[in-house]
Amino acid sequence: MDYPGNTLYFRNMNDGANPAIPAYALYGEGRRFPDILHCERISDRASLHDWQIAPHRHPNLHQFFLIRSGSAWVTVDGRGRDLNLPTLLSIPAWIVHGFRFSAGTEGFVLTVPLSELPEAFGDGAPLAPALSAWGAAPAGASLETLFEQILHQRGLSDAARAPMLRALALQIACQVARGLHAQAPANLSRYARHMQAFEALVRNHLRDGWTLRDYAAALSLTPTHLNRISRAVSGQSAGRFVESRQFHEACRLLAYTQMSIAEVGYALGFDDPAYFSRAFRRQTGETPSRYRKRLASTDLPDPALRGVS
Repeated sequence: MDYPGNTLYFRNMNDGANPAIPAYALYGEGRRFPDILHCERISDRASLHDWQIAPHRHPNLHQFFLIRSGSAWVTVDGRGRDLNLPTLLSIPAWIVHGFRFSAGTEGFVLTVPLSELPEAFGDGAPLAPALSAWGAAPAGASLETLFEQILHQRGLSDAARAPMLRALALQIACQVARGLHAQAPANLSRYARHMQAFEALVRNHLRDGWTLRDYAAALSLTPTHLNRISRAVSGQSAGRFVESRQFHEACRLLAYTQMSIAEVGYALGFDDPAYFSRAFRRQTGETPSRYRKRLASTDLPDPALRGVS
């Protein structure tokens, strides 16, 4: 399918190496992710952009699209295809994707931070293999009800809101995984595949003191090539990527454990507590003690905890 106007194809996208491809927190917003999850109707967003969503990627977010009616053209890592509607799309973190919809196309998009649904995206999660590659599957009638329920729950403010949203999102993830199980797996781009493997290694060895050379060797890459991949996909050098994950974990330990600040630093490979405190401040804008005191003065963990990256 050829079409004029704003193209959804970026040359060299298959390798994930095009530095012009933007990485968005959520549809271009630069701020940290604002909620447990986000759900909206496709028409509400796409109509604001002439029914086109330019190619982009989400470093820490997984998206589920239920496209019910109209017509849709999707590009994933530079390869385009028409979609047979109704359809369900699963787009993992890091995967470059864009859309061209016909005016009036109806459906939903659900965006979930990976950290909010470990049952689906965490290490060893039974759904993770099915959801690790992008895919399209037929859309069952029950899915629309789940998306509608999420839209309703997002408008509430009681204590049940967060667990209900997680439960509904998990149901969608389960149905998507089932639908994709029998589908031919879509190929991840080479760079995105390496980046996912790198991210998994970082999560597993964050407290082991691995160097960049260790990570590169585990991936059968040179440190230089690993840096190239990380910069292309995440916008950060491999070293900065590891460091950002270290301080994400530091925030969690400070928020949810009674470990001393020095113990948190030691657990993450910092031999000098003073250096850890200075590095933490560079990353977050405040010292570990100030961060912990601020959390202690609130009823809920700081929402910024979800966005340290």
